[in-house]
Amino acid sequence: MFIQVVKSKIHRVKVTQADLNYIGSITIDEELMNASNLIEGEKVHIVNINNGERFETYVIKGERKSGTICLNGPAARKVAVGDIVIIIGYGYLDFEEAKSFKPCLVFPNEETNLLD
Repeated sequence: MFIQVVKSKIHRVKVTQADLNYIGSITIDEELMNASNLIEGEKVHIVNINNGERFETYVIKGERKSGTICLNGPAARKVAVGDIVIIIGYGYLDFEEAKSFKPCLVFPNEETNLLD
């Protein structure tokens, strides 16, 4: 049996941009993507701390060390610049393997969205 588990998590980052007229997705600083084991095109859940919204989109690679967290397309309506979000990626694992699996959890600086 396979189960879905948290694979990656970027905990509490500030939305730096929201671009309604861009093709839908979330642009994430490449350094945060690497640290959290997320790849371009991967489906992620976004949880908005400020308003309780939860939604899915996919990842686009942003400029390294820019701190960019930009919600694009329709997802831009679910956030405001300055909102704090959690970004979560999931994976499927064998049930026994999942018991010992450790996800990549990243806790960036909440003001700059950079790793200290």
